[in-house]
Amino acid sequence: MTGDTRTAAEDRFWHHAAPFLARRSVTRSTMMGHPCLRVRGAFFASYDRQTGDLLVKLTEERVNELVAAGRAAHFAPAGRTFREWATVPPARSRSWPKLIGDAFEFVRTNKGAVR
Repeated sequence: MTGDTRTAAEDRFWHHAAPFLARRSVTRSTMMGHPCLRVRGAFFASYDRQTGDLLVKLTEERVNELVAAGRAAHFAPAGRTFREWATVPPARSRSWPKLIGDAFEFVRTNKGAVR
C-alpha cells in the first residue's frame, strides 16, 4: 500500500497472511471494509483497522472456547454476533498464525463456506 498509515498490528497480519497468499486458492479481498483473505471465494481471516484485531472464521465451538478462555471475543459488528467469527486482539498476535491456519482449514474443507 503506497502512502498508507498501516500499523504494526496490520503489518503483522499481512506478514502472517503471506504464506496463505502464496497458495493459488487464496486471494486478498475486503469484508465489510476490512482487508481479508479468501479461499476459493470464501472469507477466512480479516483484520479490523479500527481495533487492530484479527478476525477469524472457526467452528462455533472453537470461538466459544477462545472467548471463555479470555483469548478472543465474539465478532459482533453493529450488535449482531457472528457465531463462527472471533476477534483476537494484537496483544495475542503470537496466536495469530495458528488461528489463521485453523480458519483456512475450516473454510477450505467447506465446513465454513457459505452454503
